[in-house]
Amino acid sequence: MKLYEPITLAMPLAKWIGNFIMERGHLPSGEDVRETMKSLGLEEICLDKGLAVFRGRFLIALVFPRNGNLVIDVISSSGELSDALEVVAYHDKKIEAFVVEILPTNDLEYEGNIGIEPIIIDEESLELESSPVLGYFEEDEEGMFLVIDDETYERWNEADDIHTCPICGGELAWRKEKAYCADCGYGVKVVRK
Repeated sequence: MKLYEPITLAMPLAKWIGNFIMERGHLPSGEDVRETMKSLGLEEICLDKGLAVFRGRFLIALVFPRNGNLVIDVISSSGELSDALEVVAYHDKKIEAFVVEILPTNDLEYEGNIGIEPIIIDEESLELESSPVLGYFEEDEEGMFLVIDDETYERWNEADDIHTCPICGGELAWRKEKAYCADCGYGVKVVRK
């Protein structure tokens, strides 16, 4: 997995949080997040009450687990805030569901929600109630791709939205199992099991 830009960490992190909730029925603890960040190759550089800071070659992540919510800010190590993202996970008692969202700090650059829609998990059944398009990133000779599994693709296809880029909201052009976005330069690749 390549961690070049905030999006390359935020999307797999949101997917991991969603899977964690569906398996265990609660938000991950600060310790769970710490272990996952380390497994992704990030170095823990600060740990204080209610805050952990992680650093990679190109990214910095700030983790704030508090009051039943989890907030992870991901910024470029250059300090550039225009592409910074925030992964927010919480239990919404009003809709009786867990919600995981990726929110851009720059609303002008990203017109919609990253991943097309947030992860929404029913608090009772722990089943997914939305169609998020999340995965991890790989680079090959054709460029950088968001890699999704066939289950994610089928859910996305049923929502009739496979021509909308899950990264920037632009238009995707499909060629077999790969899609290309001229707006953001990322692609989407479907990996079948």
